[in-house]
Amino acid sequence: MADDVITLLTTDHRELQRLFEMMTSDKSARPLALPLAVAMLEAHSEAEEQGVYPALAREAGEEAEAKHATEEHHEAEHMGKHLLEMDWESEEFDQALRQWIDAVQHHVEEEENELLPALREALDAARLEELGLEFARLRSQALAGQPLKAAGGGTGTDARKRKQTPDTPDTSDADDAGETRAELYDKARELGVEGRSTMNKDELAREVHKAEGGKG
Repeated sequence: MADDVITLLTTDHRELQRLFEMMTSDKSARPLALPLAVAMLEAHSEAEEQGVYPALAREAGEEAEAKHATEEHHEAEHMGKHLLEMDWESEEFDQALRQWIDAVQHHVEEEENELLPALREALDAARLEELGLEFARLRSQALAGQPLKAAGGGTGTDARKRKQTPDTPDTSDADDAGETRAELYDKARELGVEGRSTMNKDELAREVHKAEGGKG
């Protein structure tokens, strides 16, 4: 019997908490624990936005809450990436780490106290298991192509290229620029394009180009 989506989400939350506790109690663990936590949070968030939040909005009637949770993802991901560029032994890092942990824990509390109960109430067991399988697939796909960038300003591969690994299936044809839907989704994610999880490749391309033009 497969784990349902709620079990998988809460298991991820507990693992993130374990990594947070490692970083706060033992500074020497930070160079390893921080990039793991950042990568795990990003993959977890991406899988939620693509596979869980659409169901939360459409099937549980929590559209506004799903949008709010997505915005919290963006904020937490930005904070985590900033930490990777900092000196993990500095006082500034300590303060930024605490703020990041507080932001993630706030999101987790809201999700576990409000969103997941709504999902459990609205969906039957079979649907929750189906969402669990989809979440696990999307999370694994994201993690498979995600480089780990060392804490303290180490160099990593551009996240936009992380989908181009042999272990990650490409589910769409390349467009004129050689970009897949997954790659366009990554760009949309970085640019803060809202509603990207429901867009097809052409829609993503248009919104990415529009957002890139606005930044220029």
